[in-house]
Amino acid sequence: MTVNRIIEDKELGPLFVRVNARARRLTFRTKEDGIYVTVPPRTSLAEVESAIEQLRPRLKAARQKLVRKLIDLDYRIDTEFFKLTLVSGQRERFLSRSELGEMQIICPPDADFSDEKLQAWLRKVIEEALRRNAKIILPPRLYMLSMQHNLPYKSVKINSSSGRWGSCSAQGNINLSYYLVLLPKHLIDYVLLHELAHTREMNHGERFWDLLDRMTDGKAQALRAELRKYQTKNKWFRELVWTVSSSLFLQTVILQNYCIPLALSLHSFCSAAAIPLQ
Repeated sequence: MTVNRIIEDKELGPLFVRVNARARRLTFRTKEDGIYVTVPPRTSLAEVESAIEQLRPRLKAARQKLVRKLIDLDYRIDTEFFKLTLVSGQRERFLSRSELGEMQIICPPDADFSDEKLQAWLRKVIEEALRRNAKIILPPRLYMLSMQHNLPYKSVKINSSSGRWGSCSAQGNINLSYYLVLLPKHLIDYVLLHELAHTREMNHGERFWDLLDRMTDGKAQALRAELRKYQTKNKWFRELVWTVSSSLFLQTVILQNYCIPLALSLHSFCSAAAIPLQ
């Protein structure tokens, strides 16, 4: 079933809203990667948000029962532009080896991966690594595509959005999510071209899709469908973003608007005991 809308909630995480022609009432199902909301046709956003508020305590309790996938020695990220591994070392401190597109975290032999502070720190480290790699990879690629298709833009920023791949303002300011670097190259290019197309056509009308089709060899709709499938049906990708994302803060997001983010720095976590993030 197609996800029609994603609502990002600070407390509950992502809520995937899906319209079902056979539905007679709103139903909520809690899964590891978020809350799935099934609604009848013509249900308004206001009705969905009202139901969320009424059920918030129960939804929160249900979410807390789900265990976020631990980042431990078995945790891996293996994508075209970003690879991450954790290995056991001999020192009492966490260390890292990092280069463009690849990162290794060396862990103390007695690391307690069940420690919530350690998990929060590891998520922050991975987020920052994604951001740093995105800042290196995405802006040059955006500039190249801009020059190739004669679609200038004013500025580009990398952010941590887990609900949007990218966005473009009326002034030509483009925002990209660092989670883009987890996608295959052809889908990254699709998102970048999508946002560049908005520098000329701000809406998603016929002229917008004609322009995007010309830049993608007539594959705009196929790439759009592939991106949606990758985001909403690829279990590995959903679990990865849910595990890494420590703060889901966007308001209602329409999938077709696509947005993106990125950045990273590594600190030494001296002990799993009580060293807070700086």
